Amino acid sequence: MAYNGYAIDSENYLDAADVTKRLDALITKPIYSVLPEHLDDYIKNYFDAKCAGSKQMTDEAKKVIPGGVEHNLAFNYPFPIAIKSAIGNKMTDVDGNEYYDLLQAGGPTVLGSNPPEVRDAVIDLLNTCGPSTGLFHEYEYKLAKKISELVPSVEMIRFLGSGTEACMCAARIARLKTGNKNILKMGGAYHGWSDQLAYGIRIPGTKGMLSHGVPGFIFKHTDEFFPNDLEDLEKKLKKHKLDGGTAAVFMEPVGPESGTRPVSKEFVKGCERLAHKYGALLIFDEVVTGFRLGVHGAQGFFGVDPDLTVFGKVVAGGYPGAGAVGGHRDCMAYLGAGLDGQSKQLKKVHKALCGGTLSATPISTCAGYHMICEIEKQNACEKAGRMGDRLTRGLQESIKKYNLPFVAFNQGSICHLDSVGTMHFSIDWSRLWEVPGIIKETGIRQNEMEHMGAAYMAEGLITLAGSRLYTSAAYTEEDIDDVIARFDRVFAKCGRLPGQEAKK
Repeated sequence: MAYNGYAIDSENYLDAADVTKRLDALITKPIYSVLPEHLDDYIKNYFDAKCAGSKQMTDEAKKVIPGGVEHNLAFNYPFPIAIKSAIGNKMTDVDGNEYYDLLQAGGPTVLGSNPPEVRDAVIDLLNTCGPSTGLFHEYEYKLAKKISELVPSVEMIRFLGSGTEACMCAARIARLKTGNKNILKMGGAYHGWSDQLAYGIRIPGTKGMLSHGVPGFIFKHTDEFFPNDLEDLEKKLKKHKLDGGTAAVFMEPVGPESGTRPVSKEFVKGCERLAHKYGALLIFDEVVTGFRLGVHGAQGFFGVDPDLTVFGKVVAGGYPGAGAVGGHRDCMAYLGAGLDGQSKQLKKVHKALCGGTLSATPISTCAGYHMICEIEKQNACEKAGRMGDRLTRGLQESIKKYNLPFVAFNQGSICHLDSVGTMHFSIDWSRLWEVPGIIKETGIRQNEMEHMGAAYMAEGLITLAGSRLYTSAAYTEEDIDDVIARFDRVFAKCGRLPGQEAKK
């Protein structure tokens, strides 16, 4: 095996075509899920009997918070669970129930939750400085320098409040740098919830269908290309030569939605080649993969040199103020526009609009610096990746044991357990008559993802939407084997749902 400090064994990188073939087959089959009688038992004997405190708390919260929670990941079936503590690879709710944490705050806690090395540094900072000053702080430079030393493409970096803000900023830099108008993004990928990038999210081909509240004209210069399809990317690049050119090709390097629809190494390299062939910047969204797949990012693993890279929660160590855009010096100079004295030729150009009072606060940069130092010191990416490999092998064996159509695969510590293929559908607008049926089918399958997520939680497993699992360096082999046994208990209660027929 050849991990070489990365979360992925380079000698055994997944076969994207094979995984896609299995996912293609999954969405043609009847839906298999936790059977209704077992789901009822989970709700009655676990959620109703053991989670009363969570239900009462979130019911009260609904009076002042829409839906009762503040983050989309917390909208769990049958009701949100209120967490009291998170340490290492475990979380405990207000009723005292303990769970294995496979959500990992959406991905950034590569060391596990609340590592003491980071917490102690933050407490020391709070005793001397406070969380925010509005002015420059030493850690701002220390974190920027650390990231630039580890990620070769990042010669300069600007910290922001979130990954959404970083994607917005990257698009503005790209338009100024290239003089082109259009943004091309991978269909199904999520690059935050800003107006122009909330396009083609979750399912390739959806365009602006899922971006409620965003006027259609906003997407005049935004387009999507199909994952793992270089011909489609080049087709779109050629098309946009005629209407203002392409400023940037945005992509998640492992595939949309953190690799839910995985892509090949050849595709990633091809995107770099085509973006530059047509005068566009290549922008890697490494909000999840940065410092999770390796301290050099997914770009280090794939051997790609993106012009700009977007980072998320990890650069603040899981603390607030969690975003950044970094890249080549000639691109990043548009955030200084000559004011830094490094680029006389940029003095007459417009500075990319970018702000954020709570960007790069002392608390966020302190936490981010110590988190990344510890990830590097502990070889945490490789450790977490080995645990991801072990988990995936165990899930595949359990799926086979119960003869279920589920598909389990991973890219290091980013693991996928797809029971219904909700996000593997796509929309072809040349076959308009199929669209209503696809929307209806994905809705049904989304409900079953939620049911599976509830069953996992009742067995002490917190997942991301019942289909994505993140491992961390806080896991041991014994922990992973226990996790597999808990998934196995759920799989034993799964079967073909009543009334389900094979899809044509």
